[in-house]
Amino acid sequence: MPSRRPPSPFLRRSLFRTGAFLLILFPALAQTPTPAPAGRILLLPRIVISGDRATLAVLDTNGRLTPHAAVKFSNGDRFTTDKTGRALFVAPLTPGTIFGSIVGREGRVPMTILPQPTSAPASMQVTSIPRVASLADRFEIHGEGFCGDADANQITISGDPAFVLASSPSSLVILPPSDLPPGRASVDISCARRNGPPLEVVFVALSLEADPSPIAPGVLRRLTVHVRGTRDPVTLEAKNLAPDIAELTGGNNPQKATSSGGAENLAHFDVVGRKLGSFLISIRLLAIPQSPH
Repeated sequence: MPSRRPPSPFLRRSLFRTGAFLLILFPALAQTPTPAPAGRILLLPRIVISGDRATLAVLDTNGRLTPHAAVKFSNGDRFTTDKTGRALFVAPLTPGTIFGSIVGREGRVPMTILPQPTSAPASMQVTSIPRVASLADRFEIHGEGFCGDADANQITISGDPAFVLASSPSSLVILPPSDLPPGRASVDISCARRNGPPLEVVFVALSLEADPSPIAPGVLRRLTVHVRGTRDPVTLEAKNLAPDIAELTGGNNPQKATSSGGAENLAHFDVVGRKLGSFLISIRLLAIPQSPH
């Protein structure tokens, strides 16, 4: 069953390290078990169906799936991830929005509970899928007729199996195959003898060009991100993880930039040093959902 293949250690890393900064496009996903307290990132299906099964996942800061991590919901429900770093659960019966969090960690993730439909869907439907996604990041698909048990969904991208991190009958959170090349790719979904419609996503690779030397107070430093896999402009978001060392121009709130498009297809972010040292900037592609039709 294709989607049961776990991701290979460290193949999901897009990490660029120099003496001055760390650019994280998305942390690695690896099989190596991590202690429960290491869990930092909670992945929930955005939409679940009242009383139906769903799957969540917990990752550490390096993107490794985290077994035995405790997760609590705002309605009082608690779950613990299994050896795969995921947990199968039953969605609450009351429709509305609840919040999930990793026990002992700050931050909450919203999840919308929809009422049970009057009849089961006769076929799988896809209502939302990103036009462009990162080769090194998860992406989401929304619709109906998916399987709440993540491993029951069979997903291939250009014929290679993808890994389902979180799922519900209405939402899928998917990691692309590790060796997928940049460019347009077909996405095929099946579950419980239901097949999804033909889908396509453009997958891009991001790489960094920047001065690796330590930054000093008042020094302006430009970060250039190269986008491969499309000539269309894409939107990137930068987050400053060490605001005491440097500041993103425009402020330390997450900053967005649109790439130039064309053969080069570049995007730029600027930082200004506040004190001597190494700074940390996280940059990721913003996947914009759209209807597949």
